[in-house]
Amino acid sequence: MAFELKQSDLEALLQGGCFFGSGGGGTITSARHLAQNFIAGDYYPAASVRVIDVADASKGDAVMVAYLGAPVAINQVRYPDGPVKAVAMIKEHLEKQGRTLAYIVPPESGALGFVVACLVAAHFGLEVIDADGAGRAVPSLPMLTFAAEGINPRPTMLVSQEGLQVELNVTPRGEVNGCSQHQQDVAAIIEQMVRPIVAEQEFGQFGGLSMWVMDSGELARALPIRGTLGRALRLGRLLQQRELGTAAEVVHYLEEKAGLGARSLFGPGRITAVKEDTTGGFDVGKVSIESDDGLCTVVYQNESLLAWNSAQGQPIGMAPDSLAYFVEGEGQQVFSNGDLLLADGTLNPQVQGRPVSVIGIAAAAPLRIPGGLILDSFMEQVGKLGYLGPYLPLFDNGGVK
Repeated sequence: MAFELKQSDLEALLQGGCFFGSGGGGTITSARHLAQNFIAGDYYPAASVRVIDVADASKGDAVMVAYLGAPVAINQVRYPDGPVKAVAMIKEHLEKQGRTLAYIVPPESGALGFVVACLVAAHFGLEVIDADGAGRAVPSLPMLTFAAEGINPRPTMLVSQEGLQVELNVTPRGEVNGCSQHQQDVAAIIEQMVRPIVAEQEFGQFGGLSMWVMDSGELARALPIRGTLGRALRLGRLLQQRELGTAAEVVHYLEEKAGLGARSLFGPGRITAVKEDTTGGFDVGKVSIESDDGLCTVVYQNESLLAWNSAQGQPIGMAPDSLAYFVEGEGQQVFSNGDLLLADGTLNPQVQGRPVSVIGIAAAAPLRIPGGLILDSFMEQVGKLGYLGPYLPLFDNGGVK
């Protein structure tokens, strides 16, 4: 079902997006800075944007747009200049072919991913597709359904906030656009190329990314995980209204109202330490949460990928399943990993001393296909973080209702 988003709706969207982002997808801080400037004027012709279903996108082409890089580095941005300029390059590319860009697609679920997609669409007077490439946030491009479905990644536009433009035109082997397997290879190659670029001084650890141009047929194939903006908006409104006060209540809502498999994995406890380093376009770190039941360590690379309980011999949760924080008591209830620390590296006083739980949410089916690009990419990533065992899903049946 289509719906309209105004500036007053973005706080709910970014809070819900943050929860579904598995600790990543950009910080609430960065998304709020952008949302606060969503005012009709020179930058935004109107302070509203229309969100539509995949099935209704028939007026032209769509493109995925995002910020790529270290979430904390994006915190002070007021306008999405990098993504806007990247989309402008795509528009020009399409117009030369007699094609029209009509839709913007978020890359993933997350506070920043959703807000950026909406604001870029509003800047150009386009519509946003109510779907994304993972239903959670991910640390690399091959973990998205666009890559898994072999959508043509040519061209890929990367633009710094100050306007330095980089166009990547990596051509797969085979036919004009390459076969599906080679497209997947190209997504990994592009990931390996753009990360060092955003780490350069001119980019400052982040840039605007636009890639995967899709017509209506490709869009339907590339986006099997749908309704994710609407889902985030509904949860965010409940959080704003303080309707959910405990992890148990959140889990019940996810299962009964959102149709998701979910469970409380640890807590409530209290955050005792957050260790983080920003390098190569990633925020990498560990969050320690202590309770009477033991010590929980959440390991993240932008997004939370592993959760351990010191009392158990295997992870209590792992990607591609999502790991979300829920904080009880007065004040903000959801946080990304990047929101847990202040700029000086100290623990955010908004979470200090408050009960914190880790909630596991079952990954959507396209992320759990054995031998598939997405699951293999996640397993390669958790292997780099020290876990060399098999994928341990939250539920034997996948958990998605």
